[in-house]
Amino acid sequence: MQDSKCRVIAITNQKGGVGKTTTTFNLGVALAKQGKRVLIVDVDPQSNLTTYAGWYNENELKYTLSDLMEQSMNDEEIKTNESILHHKENIDLIPSSLNLSALETSLAYAMSRESTLRNCLSVVKKDYDYILLDCQPSLGMLTINALASADSVIIPVQSQYFATRGMTDLFKIIGKVRRQINPQLKIDGALLTLVDRRTNLSKEIEKQIRENYGSILKLYNTQIPLAVKTAESTSQGQSIFSYDKNGTVAEAYSSFAKEVLDDGKRLIKNATAKVR
Repeated sequence: MQDSKCRVIAITNQKGGVGKTTTTFNLGVALAKQGKRVLIVDVDPQSNLTTYAGWYNENELKYTLSDLMEQSMNDEEIKTNESILHHKENIDLIPSSLNLSALETSLAYAMSRESTLRNCLSVVKKDYDYILLDCQPSLGMLTINALASADSVIIPVQSQYFATRGMTDLFKIIGKVRRQINPQLKIDGALLTLVDRRTNLSKEIEKQIRENYGSILKLYNTQIPLAVKTAESTSQGQSIFSYDKNGTVAEAYSSFAKEVLDDGKRLIKNATAKVR
């Protein structure tokens, strides 16, 4: 655990369409409902998290993540606080824009390139209990920056055939970051998303994950169901809690947030035991 007691969690999977952005936003709101101070960070040039949160015009944003990372790369004052947007559901956001794509290319030639995002977050970590990083669906420099900044990783896995294809590559990258950059990085677990409860497919995917990765990967008890309301909420700048507060998806994300909080309590308990 960091001295600030802030937990930084990277939500990542190099496959697209697995619910990373939906999970980042709704987990953030669920944690805020539990009294936690939460910052969500859009680490994807596609800016889906920024749009989901209700900011549709990047030209109206004073600073985005690409500006902050550029300030860090140029050894300038990092104006993280000036980039933070406050959402009506009690969470904060550092937005993204397409400029982040160009910046990723520049990162390859920057000094301390893997720690650029970490430098940006260090300015505000003291203000939050949780920082959630919504990663792009690739294993490029932006994702490596997120892993270098994080205490742990949550991997959303869509409930479909071939869901685990490519996960070995993800584990290799996480292992490399752990060995070379961030030795404290842990994998919290995998979250099954877009689960169609009318089929047995989720049970098959769960079995597949346990058989192939059970020794290194926890599977969360919570499963996020497939629901039309979730897709509708993304176009309204609202979490599922505002859009369909009594629905199954809201119930699932509340349950998942409690599991994430339990992970945090366990880390604190283990850290305290080590000090003793």
